[in-house]
Amino acid sequence: MISKIEKIFKALGDKSRLRIINMLGVKSLCVCEITEVLKLSQSTVSGHLRVLKDAGLVEDEKDGLWVEYRLCRDEEFNSHILDLILDALKSDPKMEEERKKVLQANREVICKK
Repeated sequence: MISKIEKIFKALGDKSRLRIINMLGVKSLCVCEITEVLKLSQSTVSGHLRVLKDAGLVEDEKDGLWVEYRLCRDEEFNSHILDLILDALKSDPKMEEERKKVLQANREVICKK
C-alpha cells in the first residue's frame, strides 16, 4: 500500500498533471484536446497521462478514432484522492478557465489540425 501511495503522490507532484486531472474532472478527453488547452506538445501530454495511468488515477478507452482518457474511480482510495484534488483546484482561477475551455473544446476541429 505504501508504494501505491508514493506513486499517487509522485504523480500529483507535477503542475501539468494536476492541470490534466482538473480537465478530466470535467469530461473524458483525448490527447489532442488536452494538448490544445494546455499548449503542451503531444509527447509531453502523453507522458503525463502515462504517469497518471501508472498511478491508477487515469484510465483510457478506445472510442473509434480516439483514445479517451478519464479519471479512474474504480478504487475507493483513488476516488477520495481525486475528489480532494478536484475540490482544492476549484478555487484556482486558472484552473476554472481551463475547465471552461474543456467545455468548449470540439474534438473534430482540434484533432484535424
